[in-house]
Amino acid sequence: MAELIQIHPKNPQPRLIVRAAELLHAGSVIVYPTDSSYALGCRIGEKAALDRLRMIRRVDDKHHFTLVCRDLSEIATYARIDNTAYRLLKSLTPGPYTFIVQATKQVPRRLLHPKRRAIGIRVPDTPIVHELLAELDQPILSTTLILPGDEQPLADMHEIRDHMDHYVDLIIDGGPCGILPTTVLDMTAGPPQVLRQGRGDATIFET
Repeated sequence: MAELIQIHPKNPQPRLIVRAAELLHAGSVIVYPTDSSYALGCRIGEKAALDRLRMIRRVDDKHHFTLVCRDLSEIATYARIDNTAYRLLKSLTPGPYTFIVQATKQVPRRLLHPKRRAIGIRVPDTPIVHELLAELDQPILSTTLILPGDEQPLADMHEIRDHMDHYVDLIIDGGPCGILPTTVLDMTAGPPQVLRQGRGDATIFET
């Protein structure tokens, strides 16, 4: 059974943040709240945890996972971003957007799309994630908590516990969360292309 901890969404308890980071460092798979919806996450270098994420979501190696980062400086370690892209990211982060970008060599190959070195990156706007990333001192490899066959993420904590209790190691209850995933922008070639309309406003990219 998964460990359940309740973390205050605006004033996260430090000891609980430390506990969550300890479990991530130990190779755990967690459920945690973001500024768009609940997500699944693990540490970047944990192959077994990555395999569990793929099993839960039932996705193959073509699925774009996301590196949830603290800020733009951390993003630069894992993504190739030119000046134009940097200005766009600066204007939209933190917030409910995921950017598909070219990855650097710091990103393990098994996380990438097999035909192109691309990875999703994002910076959520929520205290729980901010504090957890600071304690972990590295990005969280993440994917939206959408079960196979569903169109929306799980949002109700009772449902999350019922469905995920035997599949993850930790569930962070951060209070009510949205049912819209992030808006996904492909920035690998030319102007940004909206791959998925989610919580983030995509009208600014309409021509």
